[in-house]
This record gives sequence, C-alpha cells and structure tokens, in this order.
Amino acid sequence: MTKTQKKRPHLAPLQPYKFRKRYNQFDLIFQKEKKFLYFIAFSLFMAGMVYPYPHIAMWVGFAFAGYSAIANDSIQTIGTFIVSNEDKKWYWQWLFMGLIFLGTVTYSWYAFDGDVTYQRLATPGLEKAPESFVYLQLASPIVLLLLTRFRIPVSTTFMLLSVFTATSATVLGMINKSLAGYVLAFLSALVIYLLLSKVIKRFIKGEAHVLWTVAQWLISGFLWYIWLVQDLANIAVYLPRQLGGFEFLAFAGFIFLGLGFLFYMKGDKIQHIINEKSEVRDVRSATIIDLVYALILYYFKELNNMPMSTTWVFVGLLAGRELGMRIRAQDSSAAFGKTFRLIGKDVLSVTIGLIISVILAVAINPVMQQELLDFFFK
Repeated sequence: MTKTQKKRPHLAPLQPYKFRKRYNQFDLIFQKEKKFLYFIAFSLFMAGMVYPYPHIAMWVGFAFAGYSAIANDSIQTIGTFIVSNEDKKWYWQWLFMGLIFLGTVTYSWYAFDGDVTYQRLATPGLEKAPESFVYLQLASPIVLLLLTRFRIPVSTTFMLLSVFTATSATVLGMINKSLAGYVLAFLSALVIYLLLSKVIKRFIKGEAHVLWTVAQWLISGFLWYIWLVQDLANIAVYLPRQLGGFEFLAFAGFIFLGLGFLFYMKGDKIQHIINEKSEVRDVRSATIIDLVYALILYYFKELNNMPMSTTWVFVGLLAGRELGMRIRAQDSSAAFGKTFRLIGKDVLSVTIGLIISVILAVAINPVMQQELLDFFFK
C-alpha cells in the first residue's frame, strides 16, 4: 500500500470498485444488445464478402442504407407523429405513411425516366452510378445503423453520400447548405416560440379537438413527402441512376416493408431524442413543429438540387424551440442549463457524424486525398 493509502485506508478499495462498476455496466449493455451486436458483426463480414461483386454489392449496400437511413431519420419526420399518436394502431400509421412513400417515389420514377431521387443525384460528383465498390462504402450504412442504435442522430446525407462523392466541392456544398438549414431552423423556431409561446400554451391546454389530429396527419404527410424528396438520394446512391421495372419494385417494396417494421417498433431506439423534448406528446405541439420543419425543407427543396442534411435542420429546429420556450417562460438557471446540455448533446452528435463521414470519404476517394494534400502542402 502507498503512504496515502496507509493514512487513508478507505481509499484502497476505491479503484477496484470503480473498475468493477464500469465492467458491470459494459457487460449489462453487451448482454442487452448482444443479438444486435452479433448482427452488426455479421453485416460487416457480409460487406467484406460481397463488395468485390458490384451487382450483388449494390443491393446489399442499398438494403443496409435503406433501413439505417429510415431508422435514423425517422425522428425528423415521423418521430413526433409516432409519439403524439401512441393511442393509434401502428398499422394505420404505417399504411398512411407507406402509401405516401409509394406515391412519391412512383411519381419520381415515372417523371424522371427511372430516377427515384427527384434528380438529387444529378449533382456533379454523384451523377454516375458506382461501377465498383470498396469495403468502406458498404460498411458506412452499418456504422450508421450502430450509431442509430445508441441514439446518436447523425446525418445520413454525410454518412452515405460523401463516400460516393467524386469531389470535395460537392461535400463542401452539402455542408454549407446544411449549416444554412440549421441556422434558419434555429432562428425560425426561436422567434416563433418567443413570440407565440403564450398563444401556443393556450392551444395545448385541455383536450385536443379532433381537427388537430386531422391537421397533424395532413401536415405530417406533407413533411414526409418533402423529406423523401430530399433524402431518397441517400438510399438510392448505391443503385443505377435509372431503375428498370423490377429494380423499382424491389426498391419500393423493401422500403415499404421496412417502414412497417419501424412503426411496429414505435421508432426504435432513436425515438428517445424526441421523447426527451418538451411537450412533443401533445398533438398540437407536434403539429406546429412539423409545419415549421416542412416549410423550411420546402424552401431548400426549391432552392437547388444540392443534397443537404435534413438532420441538421431538424436538430436546429428543436434547439431553437427549446431555447425559445425557456426564455419566454423565464425559467431558472438550472432549466436553462438542462436546455443547453440537450442542445450541445445533439450538436455534438451531428458533428461526430460529419467528422466520421468526411474521414470515410477521404479514405475512400483518391481524388479527395489529392485535393487535401494540395490544400495543405501547395
């Protein structure tokens, strides 16, 4: 024992106790998520087996990207819808959103000659379908699935599109547009909840009128459509830019069934990001959030075809809303501290996702590696 431990013998067992406590926590997490972690390990192994075979790899990559993108981004479009409709059967929610998805993707496929992304993949650097794959391109949606499981709302746009981008200019364009979306969403929500929080609080008192439920379903459907227009590119990037009839049926059918599983699971783990925010269970509050979000996404949809992170927009929206509610209510410093911690945690999550995606993009793309070398050493 050290001199310090002899003087204060109660310190001697402290370190082993802390170690055992942390070990037990990790062991508990592993036991709880054991099946899922085995699935991740199997998926990574499968990605390694199939990536040399492009015709197989593109569908395996699409399957991983389809579920991971929808699961991660579900908090943005159907998260408030799920939590504020807990009294409704999951299959009615699924059929409503599923039919909107089928109508949206079918129109794009018909109107743009087999393109299911509303020409989002016509952006320079993404316009050509991959003719071969590297391992990290198939592994990135699996990493996204892992992050989603642990409630980290990373940007699927950066995680999935950046690993296929041919130039750094496209990545920078996506980052700039996404940052603009975050700032606009934050300021819009902050102003709305500063000016209208008292009016909104009056709205959400007592029993909600049935018309609020109708309005929320309609607005959520519109938001879901706008989100699909923005983010279908994240899923279809693995596939040919023009899909034939059978390819389209496989694409639409897989996502439609995946949506059903997601509604059955009530949003799965990532839904916690919504559940911890204030008053989102009320249908009226959820409707206001969805309406503001839909209008912002619609603005950026009309702006240009450059893909953007809808996750960043949504995180900005929730951050501005929480801060506006706290300022208007003149809450205690402890309440403000909790709000800033929530904002910081969400910003940290999307920043981690951005860093990971840029690292993957640079590791995969020799053109970006050269551009990076030229930037630092020219």
